[in-house]
Amino acid sequence: MPELPEVNTFKKYFDGTSLKKRIMNVNVHDSKIIRNISGSEFIAHLTGRSFTSSTRRGKYLFGHLDDGNHLLLHFGMTGDLKYYSDISERPKHERFSFDFSNGDSLGFDCPRKFARIVYINDLDQYIKEVGLGVDALDILEEEFFAFAKGRKMTIKGFLLNQKLLAGVGNLYADEICYQTKVTPNSVTGKIPKKKLKEIFLAMKNILNTAIERSAYYKDYPDDWFWKWRKKDGKSDKGEIIISKVAGRTTYHVKGWQKKY
Repeated sequence: MPELPEVNTFKKYFDGTSLKKRIMNVNVHDSKIIRNISGSEFIAHLTGRSFTSSTRRGKYLFGHLDDGNHLLLHFGMTGDLKYYSDISERPKHERFSFDFSNGDSLGFDCPRKFARIVYINDLDQYIKEVGLGVDALDILEEEFFAFAKGRKMTIKGFLLNQKLLAGVGNLYADEICYQTKVTPNSVTGKIPKKKLKEIFLAMKNILNTAIERSAYYKDYPDDWFWKWRKKDGKSDKGEIIISKVAGRTTYHVKGWQKKY
């Protein structure tokens, strides 16, 4: 599933292609991923409207409409955006598209239909209802410490908890633990404050670095753990241990990372 840096890349693409253009037609080919209204209602609500801006919060991308309403684009595992000028460029698994006044279209492609599209009237109320936490790039150090204090959950579970901290997913959580030499199954409340500060700073640095590189994995730094995942159980730091932590397949390096 796309994590914060990947969704940030979607936001840049969306903002660069689809803002301030009137939607002349809405085409719904498969309404399964539209969760809270019917396909016909979706067409009625979006036709004639335009997106004025967008906001990313964690893994969620919200498009803001000119009538004050909002559209959540949650990409699931295979969701993608495709802006095109000719019908021949239409993506194979397009679920819906917007035809703009300039003749171009924005299609939402989703082969496995795990994406989630929600039409929202009150954005603040929606965020409250789903319990979406503070964005991982916006959270302050003292907030991070306060959330972590006394927590009995694993540090990986803490980093993945979207109700506390929005945006970090499985791969980046493992990277954060690797770079700070902490095992993912360490108990959050037992980690010293000095080490928590390292985790906080590493989280910010890793996410920002990924954003700067457009979440293109091949461009990530050579010293990241990324390249060693699934490499026959070996890395330059030692043996790679594969386990389940917080319900997710997890990788760490034996001896390199310390358990608290």
